[in-house]
Amino acid sequence: MFVSSDSHRDDQSPLLSHPDGKEQDKPTPLPKGQITILMLVALVEPIAGHELDITGGDDRKVGYYAGLIESLFFVTQALTVFQWSCISDQVGRKPVLLIGIFGLSLSILCFGLSKTFTGLVISRCITGALNGNIGVMKSMLGELTDASNMAQGFALMPIMWSLGSALGPLIGGTLSRPQDHLPHLFSARFWADYPYFLPCAVASLFAVLVFLTILFFLKETLPKLPSEKMPASVDPEATPRYDAINDSTVHRTLSCTTQTDAPVPIRLLLTPERILYIANYGVLAVTDICMFVLLPLFLSTPIEFGGLERTPATIGLWMSGYGIANGLFQASFFPPLVTRFGKRTLFRVSYACFIPIFAIFPIASMLARTWGVGWMVWGVMLCQLGLAVMTDMAFSSILMYVTASAPNRRSLGAINGLAQTTASIVRAIGPASATSLFAYSLQHNLMGGYAVYAVAIAFAALATRLGKALPEEVGEWDVKHRT
Repeated sequence: MFVSSDSHRDDQSPLLSHPDGKEQDKPTPLPKGQITILMLVALVEPIAGHELDITGGDDRKVGYYAGLIESLFFVTQALTVFQWSCISDQVGRKPVLLIGIFGLSLSILCFGLSKTFTGLVISRCITGALNGNIGVMKSMLGELTDASNMAQGFALMPIMWSLGSALGPLIGGTLSRPQDHLPHLFSARFWADYPYFLPCAVASLFAVLVFLTILFFLKETLPKLPSEKMPASVDPEATPRYDAINDSTVHRTLSCTTQTDAPVPIRLLLTPERILYIANYGVLAVTDICMFVLLPLFLSTPIEFGGLERTPATIGLWMSGYGIANGLFQASFFPPLVTRFGKRTLFRVSYACFIPIFAIFPIASMLARTWGVGWMVWGVMLCQLGLAVMTDMAFSSILMYVTASAPNRRSLGAINGLAQTTASIVRAIGPASATSLFAYSLQHNLMGGYAVYAVAIAFAALATRLGKALPEEVGEWDVKHRT
């Protein structure tokens, strides 16, 4: 049994590193059955989140209330997601996923039965507090893949998220107020008192089905911590061959001792290299959510105030089109592109697409003011949609960095939890900041009402320097700055 001569090195060594520094010629086949079940978690999350689209009330205040509810969700998630991820490093991924899905199902039902704004807030806070699914799901996906097929695995996440983002508004829009559409079936007083219960019940039922599927069919990917060796009964499909990947003279394999497979303390986990990855993920998250907050605002704002004055139906169709295009693009192009150009190049190019995306907003506005909303406006908006699809590859790229940087399996949850906590914090702040600056720019006619886009362009341009610091492969940054 080989014992490392430098225990601190174990805290900084990447989890998915090849002993010779080279990639495998042929990718390891993905465990399709297990990953398919795991992707159901990625599907149910946006379906539940988009139930916010069915809230009623004063149309002038829907945006404010929806934004506040969503911000509170991210605040509560930021307070708990790291703890859930660390718990998953101790007790396993599957129990935490089950708790999260159960909480999600319960909160959706509470949402549908709420009659007051306070009830809506409480239901979404329950979701955020009990929901550690995102970080744990990424950890589990990292354990189901290795360095040769991680790109294929992580490319599936935006596909499922896009599908869920398209199904959420569809469920909410078609099933809300059933007493108006199908009075012969939903004539009871209950449906008039709770007009949004039906879509919430459907989403909750889907969450229950996902819960049962995980309970009976998803295999645990984190083996129990043994006294000497990992048990031979660990599922081979759910457990990739990390000993073959990590076997080197620098540090011990994952299957050798309990010490190597023990959770690494946070103070040792937060190396400068891992902080760099998490910081890039946070910057990407806040830029992305600001873009998606500004887009529907821009589409719905009157032309004289700098928007395109489109109807909710048109906006919904446009956003659904993005979801479909994004899913198809990620499935078809991300794995070969990351193999051809590498994670660093793909992340930098994808993130840089935010600069022309924000620049297109004022261009489309000026075209609409001059010639109306015609083919030229939709032409530049189509270009923006294509660029937005490109930006999603940055998420898959940076998550590959974050996951591969974990020193061992029992620190994988903590690493993803730290990254998700950072993303939740900036997502709680970003929407309110973007919408406030949008309103302030219009109210005070700053730069013709386009100041919000100038600030967004400047921020994205400055943030590209952070991406420039990324190494080509995990571990290279640390080696470079030690020598």
